[in-house]
Amino acid sequence: MFNVNEVLTVILVAAMPISELRGAIPLAVYYGFSPVKAYVISVLGNLLPVPFLLAFLEKVREVVKKWNLTSRVFEVFERRALKNRDLIEKYGYLGLTLFVAIPLPVTGAWTGTLLAVLLELKELKSLACIALGVVIAGIIVLASVEGFFTLWGVS
Repeated sequence: MFNVNEVLTVILVAAMPISELRGAIPLAVYYGFSPVKAYVISVLGNLLPVPFLLAFLEKVREVVKKWNLTSRVFEVFERRALKNRDLIEKYGYLGLTLFVAIPLPVTGAWTGTLLAVLLELKELKSLACIALGVVIAGIIVLASVEGFFTLWGVS
């Protein structure tokens, strides 16, 4: 059986830009979800905002750029994201997949989506590459979490 509040919490954590899978999978395992359930719920939660971001982020950018404070904040995120553009410019969509697949801070679905929008990549191809990257990142995070829990005898 599962607790709906715990499932929704994991989905929310996975969908958030800072925590993404790196926060959701350990949380789900902590809640006692099976590794497969933790993985599936976290990956789906992480992918939830991506289609909407791909479709509407450019419009949000236009609105945000109208106000000085929000414009400056958004520009910080843009500059940070664009520091990683070399991988995508060199390897194209494969680079986008690899970028999202590396489960480190400032990589992941949100930054990958922002890069895809800023570099004007095609939405459907970007969605597929980001999804594949999230699937790979989820495997890496799950293996790390399972290894950590096993190493320290936490169940």
